[in-house]
Amino acid sequence: MSQFKGSTVLITGGASGIGRLMGEICLQEGARRLIIWDIDRKKTEEFVSGLISKGYEVHSYHTDVSRVEEIIMAATDIRQKFGAIDLLFNNAGIIVGKEFIYHTHHDIDLTMDINASALMHVALEFIPGMIEKRKGHIINIASAAGLVANPKMTVYVASKHAVVGWSESLRMELETISKDLHVTTVTPSYIDTGMFTGVHSPVVPILKPEYAARKIIDGVKKNKIIVRMPRIVYAVPFIKGILPQRWFDLIVGKWFGFHKSMDTFKGKKQ
Repeated sequence: MSQFKGSTVLITGGASGIGRLMGEICLQEGARRLIIWDIDRKKTEEFVSGLISKGYEVHSYHTDVSRVEEIIMAATDIRQKFGAIDLLFNNAGIIVGKEFIYHTHHDIDLTMDINASALMHVALEFIPGMIEKRKGHIINIASAAGLVANPKMTVYVASKHAVVGWSESLRMELETISKDLHVTTVTPSYIDTGMFTGVHSPVVPILKPEYAARKIIDGVKKNKIIVRMPRIVYAVPFIKGILPQRWFDLIVGKWFGFHKSMDTFKGKKQ
C-alpha cells in the first residue's frame, strides 16, 4: 500500500480540475510536501498561497510540459532541493474537439506533446530516483478514450491510447526491479472540470471531479494497477473484444449515443 504520510508528491497540471483536488487530498492524507507544475501562473499562485496559509508545505513551478527543456530544468531543481519524488501524478492534458481534417499541425503536435510525450519525459526525470530508493509510485491519468475511439477526438484518442500502452509497459519493467515500484493507469470517462464543457453523455454519467479525485487517490493507496470510472468502463475492453467492430460501432456508438457525445462540445474557456 502506497503511503502518503511523509511523502513528496508532484502533480502536473495541478492548479485546477482534478489535479488541484488530488493535491489537496494528498496533503490531507499526510503528504510532507506538495509540488505543483502548471502553465497557468495566476491559478497556481492563488492555489499555492491558500495552501501555505493553512500551514502546508507547497512549492510551485510555472512549467510548460510541452517543452522538454522546461521539464528538465524544473526536475533538476526539484532533485537538488528535495531529492527523490515519492508519488508522481502525470495529470496535465488538453483536447482539441473537432474533426481531424480541421486540426492544424500545431494542434496535433501540442496534443501529443502534452498528453503523451510529456508523461514519458517527466517520468524519465524522476524514475532513477525512485529506482535508487527502490520505492515510488507513478500515476498516469489517461482516459476511457485510451480504450475506445470517438469522433471529434481523433488526436486526443491517439494520445490516450499511447499513454495506456506506455503506462502498462512501464509498470511491467518497474515491477521486475522492486515490488515497491508501482504504476497506476487511470482511465475515466468525461469529468465535469470544464475541459469537456458541452459534451453530452446519454448513458455513461459525467463524473464529478471530487468523486474522480477521491477514486484515484483511493486506488493509489491500494496500489491498484488500473483505476477506471464509472464501473462500466471496466467492461469496454471485453465488449470491444467479443463484438465485431461494426456491431460495436452500432451498439456503443449509435444506440448508446457515444459517437454523438462531442457534437455539443465547447471546451474550456481560455
